Order: sequence, then C-alpha cells, then structure tokens
Amino acid sequence: MKICQLCAVDFTLYHFLLPLMRAQRDAGHEVVGACARGAWAAKIEAEGFRVVDVPVRRSQNPLALWRAYRVLRGFFAREGFDMVHAHTPVAALAGRPAAKAAGVARVVYTAHGFYFHENMPAPKRALHVALEWFGGRFTDVLMTQAEEDAATARALGLCKGGVVEAIGNGSDPARFRPPAPGEDTRARLREAIGTAADTPVFAMIGRLVAEKGYPELLRAMRRAPGSELWVVGERLASDHAESIAADIAAVEADPDLAQRIRFLGYRADVPDLLRAADAFVLPSHREGMPRSIIEAMLTGLPVVATDIRGSREEVVSGETGLLVPVRDEHALGAAIAALAGDPALRARMGQAGLARARLLYDERRVVERQMRLLGLAS
Repeated sequence: MKICQLCAVDFTLYHFLLPLMRAQRDAGHEVVGACARGAWAAKIEAEGFRVVDVPVRRSQNPLALWRAYRVLRGFFAREGFDMVHAHTPVAALAGRPAAKAAGVARVVYTAHGFYFHENMPAPKRALHVALEWFGGRFTDVLMTQAEEDAATARALGLCKGGVVEAIGNGSDPARFRPPAPGEDTRARLREAIGTAADTPVFAMIGRLVAEKGYPELLRAMRRAPGSELWVVGERLASDHAESIAADIAAVEADPDLAQRIRFLGYRADVPDLLRAADAFVLPSHREGMPRSIIEAMLTGLPVVATDIRGSREEVVSGETGLLVPVRDEHALGAAIAALAGDPALRARMGQAGLARARLLYDERRVVERQMRLLGLAS
C-alpha cells in the first residue's frame, strides 16, 4: 500500500509521526511525507523517507486553503496513493477533500486535539466545529488521542465514514526514564544552567505562545519563592498564536523572576533536562493529549496541569499531580508552591505517575493500535 502522511510543517512530521511511519514501512508499505519543508525535512529524509514540499500554511485564509487544496489534489492524483493520513487542522481541512477528489480510496484523519474547546467563545467554537464537520464529509476513519475528543466527534458526527476511535498518546520509555543509580545528569545539567543542587525546579516544555499558559505561569512563579522554572521551547516561524514577548520582557525587568526563570530555547536533551528537574508544569488553555506530560510522568515527575481535555485524562489530580483551572494564576501558583515545599509529596506523586505512564502511555502500544485499526499490520 502507498501511504501519504500529511501535516502542515516538518516539525510535526519529525517529532510526532516518525514512529508510525517507521512501523508502516516495516510492515511493507511505501510511506511518503508531505508538508511545508523546513529544517527538519533533511532529518526525515536521512531515515529513508521521501518528503514532498506542499504549500500548507498554518492559516485558515480561504485563498491559502484553496491553493493548498488544488496543489494537494494534483499531488495525490499523480502519486496514486491508496491512503492519505492527515494531521493538524489546516492540513486536514485542505487535504481530506483534495484526497477524495483525487480518487484516494481511504482518507484518515488524526485529530491531535480539536482546535475548538470548552473555553472558546461560542461563535468561534461553532465556526471551528462547522469546519471539522465539513472535513468529516471526506473522512473514512477519524482517530483522536483523548477519549473525550472521540466522544465529541461521535456526538457531533465529525466522520462521515463512521469509524471514530481514541488511540491515546505515548512516548518512548527507553528515552524518558528516571535517573539510573549513580547517574550524574542532575548535577551536570544544574551546574551548566547555574541552578543549585537543592533548588526545586519545575520544567515546562512548549512553544512560546500565550495559549500554552505562559502569561499565567510566569506570574504564578512569584508565589513560589525559592524555586526555579526551566522553559524549554521556542516560537515557530509558522506560529500565528498570540506572542508572549511582553510577558518575557516583564520577567527580564523583574530582578527576582529574572534569576529564577530560565528560557532555555529549543533543546535536544529534553530527557536529561527532565531528569534534572523536580516537577513538570503545563498550564495550557487547550491540548489534545499532551506528550510532554507523558514524558514527564515516564521520567518520574509529578505534574501540575490545567483541567482541560487530554491533560485531565493523563493526570490523576491528587495522585500523580495537581489540576488547576485554566488562566488561574493564583491556583497555579499555589499548586507549584505546594510541590516546591514538599519533597515527599513530589516523590509520591512522581512514582504514581511513572507507574501510570508505563501502563498506559508506551509509544509502541499507540503505534500498534493505529496499525491494527487501519489494517496495516504485517
């Protein structure tokens, strides 16, 4: 079978879709990646996959969508794909009708968290539901990560083909693991960053955009004196979400916060950084089923997160971490302070999260689930 994995940017293809692409290739299928090319395309090609540059922009501009639709329709027709598997909202919106128009036999969509959510203004939410409903008219199989999204998709009829399944999310327990006995990762990285050995450190991984909850988080750190925040991530060139430049400037102008909040940028050593931290925080306004929480749990860290879909499926509040309301810097600060001041609580929650993640969030099981659902297993 010839399969196209379609998404908006090569960052997504490299960081999130490679395990599935490898499994499909190992099962004897031809797999082609399609996205807007960037710095990550060469890394994907180095693994033996072809990556085709397509004009998919992270924008719902009607003219841009129409151009993407026309280019994708021609591309799908020329290549003769048996299956097009779309990811990310804009790529899926243009790609699904294009695939059907090109005669592709099977169109699959993985919603890594619907763009609409319960905290969105009603008119905007209705618009995005309508767009997903439209895309669903050209969809044979719809996979979500969170069970909550699958239930929503069934209730709203977002897949004409009728096959809607939650596949979960996962990461690699061999990469994301607690420190081994005698491992010097914690001491080495803290010395390099300039953090004392006994300082409680909270790690945050995510694009530098407001919807990740950074404005509240940066202010909330005032309520946890003596602790540090390591921010891992950058703003992508393709991002249209609200900037946090003013929030970062406010941190830099505050003598206390500037010493305790470290913006580390993009890092290739995320597993080591998590092993050097004491807890993880993700105060997003919306998520699908965040992999960063899974990676933190696999490392043995307790998690502070917002009470939103996906995150509340992963984090058992009071057992593996703490859930707080969206955009509530006071509750967020109180949760951070509670964990910062109680090493025993951190250890207990971290161990419970580790056990839960190993049971439910092994990447191999998620890939196997998709392969069985799509009938691609060898």
